[in-house]
Amino acid sequence: MSLLRVESLAVAFGGVQALRGVSFTVEPGEVFSIIGPNGAGKTTLFNIVSGVYRADAGRVLVADADVTGLPPHALAARGLSRTFQNLQVFPRMTAAENVMVGRHLRESRNVLAHLLGLPSVLAETHTSRARADDLLDLVHLGDYAEVEAGAMPYGALKRLEIARALAAEPRLVLLDEPAAGCNAVETEEIEKVIASIAARGVTIVLVEHDMKLVMRISRRIHVLNHGETLAEGAPDAIRTDPKVIEAYLGLHSAEAGA
Repeated sequence: MSLLRVESLAVAFGGVQALRGVSFTVEPGEVFSIIGPNGAGKTTLFNIVSGVYRADAGRVLVADADVTGLPPHALAARGLSRTFQNLQVFPRMTAAENVMVGRHLRESRNVLAHLLGLPSVLAETHTSRARADDLLDLVHLGDYAEVEAGAMPYGALKRLEIARALAAEPRLVLLDEPAAGCNAVETEEIEKVIASIAARGVTIVLVEHDMKLVMRISRRIHVLNHGETLAEGAPDAIRTDPKVIEAYLGLHSAEAGA
């Protein structure tokens, strides 16, 4: 049983066809990457899968359940979480508090209990903080737990977003360009984090332009071009595919061959 199945997704914006009949499956526990030129439809695809956009046609299935058109919070409750290309952190909250926000679906929402400060609420807060500390350690940010996000380096904030996405205890995480804007050292840290997440059994779908990272970390790669599927396969096959080289990897040949 595939964990994620996308069937013939299509969407247009103002007469421009952003996606046209895109299909693929993602198996449990794998790192599946989506690559392609700017404007290929990668983030649009993510936005449909995560419930931000609605497709004009096609279906999205998670663990064989049709989730097409469900809003993001409903998908999160079903075990799908994501990060965004642009940072979405709370700058005046500490790193630990940012991660704890991501656990809201795992906590009770009894307003009266919170107003009264009942022991059950305090115990729940303690559990959430412990989980946040564990996730900060996972993304190598344990030393930043009490630091406000606004004072953290850019590369650390990218990892903080990953930790917050994991706080909801998802089985599937969509990472939208986690290494965008990062230097070589920060990108290496993110690669280690992705490997650690996958080692925990979490399935990862990755959109990324850093071809060194993609080729090293992916089990399979799906290539989009002008909203359509151009190719799909293992990294070695994608690296040498003439169509992919012409459409995209020619721009990144040195990286892709590394």
